[in-house]
Amino acid sequence: MRIGIGYDIHKLAENRDLILGGVKIPYELGLLGHSDADVLVHAIIDAIFGSVALRDIGYHFPDTDERFKGADSLDLLKNTSNILKDEGCKIVNIDSNIICQKPKLLPYINEMRNNIAKVLGLELNQISIKAKTNEHQDSMGEGHSIVAQAVVLVEVNN
Repeated sequence: MRIGIGYDIHKLAENRDLILGGVKIPYELGLLGHSDADVLVHAIIDAIFGSVALRDIGYHFPDTDERFKGADSLDLLKNTSNILKDEGCKIVNIDSNIICQKPKLLPYINEMRNNIAKVLGLELNQISIKAKTNEHQDSMGEGHSIVAQAVVLVEVNN
């Protein structure tokens, strides 16, 4: 068994879609980034790469590469899953947090879980997503950014 931890933060900005876990969430601001800036999926990707000591998302999908401009993070997650399989590993479970003051995310959590499960070939009970506020503290609590954290447990098959 191996474990990895992932983290991502993006600023909120006008004229951007808010996409979390592959779900477009109605909100007046979206996340600023080179790809779709899906902090949840990016944190999961980093956790997966970390579990097998294969660096991080920026190494595999650099923001200096035009191929990833506007990229759908679920596509990046699929590529990450294929790399994990090439390493002879499979995901046991994922636990994650999304930290933001607004918008409320509870209505979208199950759709996020479904999207991630489908891409990774997992069951829903293998994916936990929790939404937290930051009690009006720092950039998340003041509504300037959104953070995601993820932990993944993988089983080594070789």
